[in-house]
Amino acid sequence: MLAVTAMMSVQLGSALSTGLIDDVGPAGAAWLRLTAGALILLAIARPPLRRVRRSDVAPLLGLGVATGLFTVFFLAALDRIPLGTAVAIEFLGPLAVAAIRSPSRAALAWPALALGGVVLMTEPWTGATDPLGVLFAALAGVGWGCYILLTQKVGDRFDGIGALTLTIPVAAVTAAIVGVPQALPHLRLEHLPLAIGLALLLPVLPFALEMLALRRMTATAFGTLLALEPAFGLLLGLIVLQQQPGILQLVGIALVITAGAAAQRGGLRVDAVGPAEGAPLSPPAARAAPSSGPPR
Repeated sequence: MLAVTAMMSVQLGSALSTGLIDDVGPAGAAWLRLTAGALILLAIARPPLRRVRRSDVAPLLGLGVATGLFTVFFLAALDRIPLGTAVAIEFLGPLAVAAIRSPSRAALAWPALALGGVVLMTEPWTGATDPLGVLFAALAGVGWGCYILLTQKVGDRFDGIGALTLTIPVAAVTAAIVGVPQALPHLRLEHLPLAIGLALLLPVLPFALEMLALRRMTATAFGTLLALEPAFGLLLGLIVLQQQPGILQLVGIALVITAGAAAQRGGLRVDAVGPAEGAPLSPPAARAAPSSGPPR
């Protein structure tokens, strides 16, 4: 229930971001949300700056930049295509990482199955698909894949909230490059509490819930549950945004979920030790397993 609630919070935060996107643009919304998230995290935890080694700087900066970029790209996709479709396309990123890092070549079948599901969801043969929206979602998926690889390095060195206090501010600065010019002409005082609320929904609340969930279940089980995230995106798109899926969209999302769940088999890392000796993996480290993904 903790993991499911975390996923619902992620998708609810994405769905509710559409109003902010309309006002300040996708990059502006990403900047406001990440900045508010960074301030909240810094208010509740002190960054472990003394533990940062020279070899940690590049992964930390890379992880922050990847987080900022895939947040901007995902919200840009959400501005053009339905939430469920955007999540499904983005989900191809971690699936590709899972397949490439799997010792079995048969694992390549799962991203192929998910890609088939995405084709059914977007129906490119109708000519009604927004190519730019699909491209933005695909770029968000690339960013998500990079996030997973970098989080595995960072998560093995720092505990979860410590890593976030270092990387989310970098993500906010990254989003600011495009987000500040886009948002400033339209920014109003009422946007600030909205950004704080959205930041609580994503990433602060999901992270806390995932930390509790990962103390009670294996990373593989957690990753399998994450395969339901595209379905939650479809559900919240229907409830919050009135985005009505058709039969092909439902079949497509089922294929993506099946591929995501199947890709978790063998996804548990057995070679990693958390920051404390013998401690369980923190959420970023666990999510960095080839079968997992980030809180967007």
